[in-house]
Amino acid sequence: MGATNRIVSALRFLAKYTEVLLDIKGPETKVKNAYSVIEKHCRWSPVFLRKVLTLRSVYFLIAFLVVVVTQLWPSSSKFASNTVLSAKAALGKRLFFEAGFSEPRGQSCATCHDPNRGFADPQSDMPTSNGANTWIFGPRNAPTVAYASFSPPLQYKEQIASYIGGQFHDGRVDTLKQQAELPFLNPLEMHNYNKWLVVEKLKKSTISTAFKRVYGANSLDLKTDAQANAAFANIADAIAEYERSKEVNRFSSTFDSFLKGQSTLTSQQVLGFELFNGKGRCFFCHSSTIQGTEPAPLFTNHLYSNLGVPKNWNNAFLYMPESINPFGEEFIDLGLGNTVANFYPEGAKWEDGKFKTPTLRNVAKTAPYMHNGVFKTLKEVVHFYNTRDLPEEGWPSAEVFSNINTRIGNLGLTDAEEDAIVEFLKTLDDR
Repeated sequence: MGATNRIVSALRFLAKYTEVLLDIKGPETKVKNAYSVIEKHCRWSPVFLRKVLTLRSVYFLIAFLVVVVTQLWPSSSKFASNTVLSAKAALGKRLFFEAGFSEPRGQSCATCHDPNRGFADPQSDMPTSNGANTWIFGPRNAPTVAYASFSPPLQYKEQIASYIGGQFHDGRVDTLKQQAELPFLNPLEMHNYNKWLVVEKLKKSTISTAFKRVYGANSLDLKTDAQANAAFANIADAIAEYERSKEVNRFSSTFDSFLKGQSTLTSQQVLGFELFNGKGRCFFCHSSTIQGTEPAPLFTNHLYSNLGVPKNWNNAFLYMPESINPFGEEFIDLGLGNTVANFYPEGAKWEDGKFKTPTLRNVAKTAPYMHNGVFKTLKEVVHFYNTRDLPEEGWPSAEVFSNINTRIGNLGLTDAEEDAIVEFLKTLDDR
């Protein structure tokens, strides 16, 4: 990493931790802990940081950096498309990109689901996603919303003895509409205190006219809780409609063109596809054939698996204040196990550590990887699958030891074969 990139990464990191640093009591303790926090989370510690953190004006400097960083690196990108949208989907798109509905203002759905990054989090330098309060990080890397509309509701399939479907990494809600509701009220995300506040912001925005055209002239009346709840549900309904549109689910990759006979793959990509469906065992979870009503393969079976992923000690959530993360560094993400515990407590232990198999469409755009962002590159992911169980590789132990998938871990792939799989995966990015 060049000096400039190191400085940029350091500045961004400082900005995100400003409020944590300022919350530490005592001037000397503040300076010491400021550096220790940075050192703990970064694999490198530039000398200039030590010099910076000894300045008496450290707090003013950090506050200045917050302003500079948030202005120079906006959280979402503009996105143009020629897709014709229905009135409801067009409304949903405006809501999806609107950054005025968070508390404080500044975070939209697109902040963590950037269309230019496969509708996933564009902050590839941070393992997990932060919220409207930019110093607050959640425990997970935001998944893509592209192709999520094809997932069935969460259900248990007796014939395969497995849960399938649902939204989010842990399947905690069934539908796109439910998925669209939760971030608005999540204190780690858009941080609104209640549904009324969200609807009030919409009512005062320029989007209100389009909203009333779709849902009715009285759709933003707020005389009762029932009216506020209905308006809030319609906000999520419109966003879900956009997430179901062809603009989000484009099926426009090189691989799609290949399936239609409109393009060819390189010999390395062909080898990667063969390994994907054979020696690499990728197809067991990332189905490369059509499974339902989708027009082309989704490269997921919508099932759940514990891959033996290591704990990510660079996950900022581990070091959040107790009010946000009461478990501190002892936090363990049980994934589907936590969801199942809500309705079938005695069966939850069999689901601990399992996370939903994601689509591989746009996967080259959506680094970092895994629910906790522990892997930074596709090569690293494939190498982990290939060699997880080989002691000489020195992989850290799994965060959750139970229910580990044993289909992977010692695949016997050569380095060239790993590279071929990675090259094939790159053909799945929409264009």
